Amino acid sequence: MSFFRVLLAIIFPPLSVIGKGCGSFLIVLLLTFCGWIPGVIAALIILNNPN
Repeated sequence: MSFFRVLLAIIFPPLSVIGKGCGSFLIVLLLTFCGWIPGVIAALIILNNPN
């Protein structure tokens, strides 16, 4: 997990997980629409997962 991706996850969470697949992007996008903090938390969890 690079510093750039973490910064991107804080600023705009869906853009940071675009490389992890369409499902991850949609989940983080929906959580970001529900609230910014759930989107950031989900993006950081997905980025921290090695798989």
